[in-house]
Amino acid sequence: MNQFIIPSMKKAFLGIDVGSVSTNLAALNERGELLASVYLRTGGNPIRAVQKGIALLRERIPGEIDVRGVGATGSARYLTGVVAGADLIKNEITSHAVAAAYVVPDVRTVIEIGGQDSKLIVLRDGMVTDFAMNTVCAAGTGSFLDHQSARLCIPVEDFGALALKAKNGVHIAGRCSVFAESDMIHKQQMGYPVEEIVLGLCRALVRNYLNNLAKGRKLSPPVVFQGGVAANAGMKRAFEEALGFEITVPKHHDVMGAIGVALLTMEEMTPWSQTKFRGFSLSELDYSTSSFFCTGCSNSCEVVKIKVEKKTLACWGGRCGKWELDLEFEGSRIPRG
Repeated sequence: MNQFIIPSMKKAFLGIDVGSVSTNLAALNERGELLASVYLRTGGNPIRAVQKGIALLRERIPGEIDVRGVGATGSARYLTGVVAGADLIKNEITSHAVAAAYVVPDVRTVIEIGGQDSKLIVLRDGMVTDFAMNTVCAAGTGSFLDHQSARLCIPVEDFGALALKAKNGVHIAGRCSVFAESDMIHKQQMGYPVEEIVLGLCRALVRNYLNNLAKGRKLSPPVVFQGGVAANAGMKRAFEEALGFEITVPKHHDVMGAIGVALLTMEEMTPWSQTKFRGFSLSELDYSTSSFFCTGCSNSCEVVKIKVEKKTLACWGGRCGKWELDLEFEGSRIPRG
């Protein structure tokens, strides 16, 4: 047997989903199978979160890797695209829909709840026909449960197990997180068991989600529930009670946005395409951001500038596009005038 045979490199497509609360990464092989994933807190520093996530992702994939393409999504997708060298930048709606349809091909409704926002996506024949987002009221997002778990002195990770122990649950006003907390305290003072209160909180979040996002839309099965909050079995129970049918929580529910944009990147890149990926060493680079106000016209746009190792990578934020640069690592320049 020849001991000097060099194993072939794994071809991989990376997806990066950066939100206000979490940063998620996924690496897929050329068959669309998950090689590794990373879920971590953004911590108010999306650049550092991407760098840390890239380093962790590399550690979790054994052997040599040939990255064939990188996609970015999430609220910080444009910043992520510059930092990582993305070949494709897509919105969260498309990314989550593609991932859900990949797991459940005939999916008709996608429920996605993250830490700071939530989404409802309606699909027909694999195509997005309608969607809604909640980015204003915290009572319809994961932060609602985070806040109440702190008040109860119970880790939010334990909410699911507690909610499943509840028999009836208590009614808690959920239209506003402030009123919900007041109502929850009242129920505590009345002596209700904590598991009944926890189930009541899950139901309150579900009511708020449906009231704010559904608004007359018909939520038809199959329904896929994804996002970090989908880990809470109490939320799955509350949704199924409200909708009257079973919903599916994917195995990798917490990184579905990253999986979706990785799948889209796989479709985008041809066998002869050259990726813009900056390499796994980007985790060691020194990135910095700054902003300035353009004085070229009366709009006075605030323009964001990102640098790496004192070289300007890109600028964006202007209405006219004057400051938007090519995202290539080399040759970036700032236009004059």
